[in-house]
Parts: sequence; structure tokens; C-alpha cells
Amino acid sequence: MKFYSRLLFFCVLLASNTPAVFAQKNIIGLTKTAPALLQEDLSLLQKILEANHPSLYWYTSKDSVDLCFKNAINSITDSLDEVQFKNKVAEVISIIRCGHTSVRFSKAYIKKIAQFRYPQFPLSLKAWGDSLVVLSSSFPHDSIFKRGTIITGINGRSNRQVLDTIFRSISSDGYAYNYKNQVVSGNFAAWYKTVLGIDSLYRISYIDSSGKTSLAVIKSFSPQKDTLSKKPLDSIPPFKKPTRKEIRRAKLLAKRSFVIDTATHTAFMDLSTFSGGWIRPFFRRSFRAMQKQGARNLVVELRTNGGGSVSNSILLTKYLSDHPFKVGDSVVAISRKFKYGRYIHPSLVYWFAMNFGAHKMEDGLIHYRYYEKKLFQPKEKYHFSGNVFLLQGGYSFSATTMFISQLKGQQNVKIVGEESGGGYYGNSAMHIPVIRLPNTGLQVTLPMYRLVIDANRPKGHGVIPDIIINPSSEAIKKSIDLKLQKIRELIQH
Repeated sequence: MKFYSRLLFFCVLLASNTPAVFAQKNIIGLTKTAPALLQEDLSLLQKILEANHPSLYWYTSKDSVDLCFKNAINSITDSLDEVQFKNKVAEVISIIRCGHTSVRFSKAYIKKIAQFRYPQFPLSLKAWGDSLVVLSSSFPHDSIFKRGTIITGINGRSNRQVLDTIFRSISSDGYAYNYKNQVVSGNFAAWYKTVLGIDSLYRISYIDSSGKTSLAVIKSFSPQKDTLSKKPLDSIPPFKKPTRKEIRRAKLLAKRSFVIDTATHTAFMDLSTFSGGWIRPFFRRSFRAMQKQGARNLVVELRTNGGGSVSNSILLTKYLSDHPFKVGDSVVAISRKFKYGRYIHPSLVYWFAMNFGAHKMEDGLIHYRYYEKKLFQPKEKYHFSGNVFLLQGGYSFSATTMFISQLKGQQNVKIVGEESGGGYYGNSAMHIPVIRLPNTGLQVTLPMYRLVIDANRPKGHGVIPDIIINPSSEAIKKSIDLKLQKIRELIQH
């Protein structure tokens, strides 16, 4: 790549110079908000969380949460743009260790977010542990940062320093950090830019083909400037607009799909969500087909499933569980009043749900008694009793974790992959309105119920697979799915 050869001498200079990190810039074009208004928003956020969040002190003491808010408020001595303020708020929120309490940009920012997307970090990276591995480069003819290349540092920061800095802005259930790995891997460039700012050049250390650590400098990516191969308009085939039927089908397939391999008597069910997609009739048709065709194995792909409808996850559990089960030992809220309802959207909907669907008990808490008391029975019709393999990862969250945890330990079930992002012990979710801060428009999700799935389970981590299979740079390089490969081996033997 000519660009790298031109910068080779520059790399050597950078390696020997004292400054370890390039100067980074904030995103240009963002308006700033006065410090007093920012402090007001942050103070209001604390009051709303204290009034309604069911697990504010589940993992972190009240003194620590109060101190973190105080320090953040006092640190605002100058005007900040929305990205800067979001990072500050997200760092405070992350100490709560609740994956359902997260910070989002304002609606106004989201509408124009495309204009702030570029320039950006030019590599797509996969993160796990202390590892960063290249998935792809924005430059199509990149001869250095090919798929599978191991990165060891960026702009003078080690991988661990880069990830720890970004992780401070991502909420997770307890200490289930694999969720943060997956979130960062999903869009490394955006997270790097949001948290660490923009650089015109990035000095990246990596492992070269000979196994040695090398340095290279790569510039930031902007598609208008850096699209290397521009075809003339007359060479581009005309775009055929898909029909409504084709669009609907594509949307359904993106949410769920099902196929049976008759040679191995194995059914493959891919679920990216438990919401939408006409999922209930989809389950019925799928299990009916398995029974009709004599499927003996079922593989359920859940690595991209962030959750969704609890009732749908319960339904799938019914088709597979060999025993009656409850959703949780306790499902509680600390209040069903919305003292700051004008900042919570939609507060009226959740007020009705909590006042007419829940009950205040002797402990002073609001209990969702249906999920605490109801014992769900396994389905008799189309129930599947063959071998079940559940594929999970860091994105497996919320209702998905609830589904997987109910089947963990069942004799015919094997969980394969990495630790789930959702908590094995429980989470805070069920009803999740959004807090909208008045001065900045910044949005924070607010779970209303704390769910303890099983009080006898260890608290703090996600579901640990029966068979743990971590990523590898070699597998990424060769585009091998190690988890699915292992399941196929188990089925064959």
C-alpha cells in the first residue's frame, strides 16, 4: 500500500519520540450546553433513579453511587457538547452495573447522526479478553490490516487501555463483561470515535506475518475521499426495487429462520429476537415439522439475540423444558409512583400497568405476582425431547438469558459458546420507559422491575456455557465458526 510506504519514516519517528498518544479532537459542528444546565440534567437524573430504579444499589453501595454523581457534577466546569456529556453520564450510569440502564443520544442528535459519522477509525475489530483482531478494513486494498491480523496497541495505548476506556461508557449486568466485548465488536469505529475522539492518523502496533510486532500508520476513513474504486455510472447495473412481499420476507428472515438437515436429523433455528416476526406461529410450525420429519437434534442460534418478549421466551421454554418452571423467585419494583413523570416517557402507560397489574406487599415493594407465582408447564403437543444445543454469546441478553438459564443443567441440553451478556442470577427489566433530560435531550433507559430468576444462583455473571469456546485470530482469519463446528462434531459422535 503506497500510503504506508510514504509514512514508514514517520512511523520510526513516532516510535522514538516521547509523546505516546496522538492529539485527538472532538467532533466538529456540535453545539455546546452551558455547565449549569448540564449539572441540572445530571442532578435530575440522580433524583429520578433514586425514586424509581429498582436495583440502583444492587452491585454498588449508595455512598459510592452518590459520590460518583457528585464528582461528575462537580467536574462540569465548562460547556460540553452532547457527545462529551453522554460519555460523562454513561460513566456514572455504568457503575450501577445494570445492562438495561443505558444512555442514548437525544432524538435531535440521532436525526443528524449521519453527518457526524465520518471521518472515523478505519478498522473493524473483534474484541475479547485483552485481544483485538481485525475483521475488515475500510480500505479495500489494505495489504497490512487483513482479516485475522492481531492488533497489540493503538496510538500508544495497549489493547487493555483502549478497551477499559471504552468500557467505562457501556452498562452491563453485574460483571458480565463479555457483553461489553460484543457491543464494542459490533461497531468498534463508532465507539472509538465517541469515547476517544477523532484522529487524522492512527499509529497501530500489530503482529506481522513473521510473528513479530510491527508498527504502521493508517489514516482515518471518509468514504467521500477514500473510496478507491469509483465505477462510472453507466457501468453500474440498474437497481431493482424489491416488492413489498420481498421486503416483508427479508424482515422476517432477519428475525427468525428454520431449516432441517434430514441427513443428520438436525434442525437449525436462528432467533435474533423474541419480539415480532410472527414468532408464536413460527414456533408451532417449526416443532410440528421436527416431529413430522423425526428430527433428533435441535440447534438454537442465540448469539445475536438481545431479548424481547418474555412471554415468547416462556413459550419456547415450554417446547423444550422437561420440568415445570417459574419466571422468577421475585419480580419487584420500589415504587409505582412517577414523581418525575414529565421526564419519563411514556409514564402514563407504565403507571397503569404497575397500578393495575402489580401488588404492594408487606415488604413495602411492588410485586409482579403473576411471574412470581405462575408455574409454567411443558407443552405436550409438539414437545421436543431430543438433543438440544444452545449457541450463546455476549449479545445473548435479557429474555434470551432467562430462556437459556431455565434449560441449563437439563440432561438433554448443552450450552455452547461464551458467557452470556445477561445476568444468570437476574436482571432489572420488564417495563423499560425512557428518561429524557430537559436541557440536553439525552435519553436514559429506566427499568422498573428487578427480577431474581433463582435466588440460589451465584450473582454477578452471565450464564456460563457447558462448553466454553472463545474466539481465535486463526478462526477469524479463515472465517471458521468454532462454536457451530463443535456442535456438528458432538452430533456426529
